[in-house]
Amino acid sequence: MDYTYDDYRKSADYILQRAGFVPEIAIVLGSCLGPFAQRIEQPVVIPYSEIPNFLISTAPSHAGKLVLGTVGGKRVVCMAGRFHHYEGYTYEQLAIPVRVFKCLGVKAVILTNAAGAINLDYKPGDVMVIRDHIKLFGDSPLTGRNIEEFGERFPSMTETYTQDLRTIALKCAESSSLKVHEGVYFFFPGPQFETASEIRAARILGGDAAGMSTVPEAITAAHCGMPLLALSVMVNMAAGIGKTPITQEQIDSIGEMIAGGFSDYVESIIREITV
Repeated sequence: MDYTYDDYRKSADYILQRAGFVPEIAIVLGSCLGPFAQRIEQPVVIPYSEIPNFLISTAPSHAGKLVLGTVGGKRVVCMAGRFHHYEGYTYEQLAIPVRVFKCLGVKAVILTNAAGAINLDYKPGDVMVIRDHIKLFGDSPLTGRNIEEFGERFPSMTETYTQDLRTIALKCAESSSLKVHEGVYFFFPGPQFETASEIRAARILGGDAAGMSTVPEAITAAHCGMPLLALSVMVNMAAGIGKTPITQEQIDSIGEMIAGGFSDYVESIIREITV
């Protein structure tokens, strides 16, 4: 892959032409979190396959479409389904969606994911506002030739997860039906779930939740200078904590259980964001 800035602009121009407006906030919906897209008013739906230079989602429970419209009084662009390295995409390809958001004129990004709880104080159904992440595996979405229109060659990662947006999310949690924490997301490449020993190591290193997404997009957002909020839904206790193996059915069950409350929570955050 050797995309130029014009390649990203071509994707964005196509989306803008179809939508007829400039979105203010971009939302990426992770595994089991797709029902939020039903909240979008006057939706314009664009399958990923129709967008020039875009990718196609193959992960289970990921719809694979872009939905644009209004939520909480804000113009939004929502990815119902994301891309992962384990699908066969390079880390450089995982930069595509956020760079397209930047070209669309988006002012803030909200990433969501389903994760396994490492912190023993967390329970399935809880939500974690990501304060920081740990990534010890894999390449970087910024590998290769730097595209100066997006950012500098060596971007800082010290304020990747924007404090103001985290403050809004924690404030909105006070009136939410969900139990919300703030913590550190530990990135694993997948697609296999982690071993019990890997989870013990992650806990020692400071991880509160484990997952297979979000971090490549977060790195790209930091490079682009885009305000970012990231939310993890705990859909299971990570390996070695519970007595039963992790299954996709268990993850789907928890996702369905909290879909309504999580959608309410995300919508309340969007209402409070000033762009």
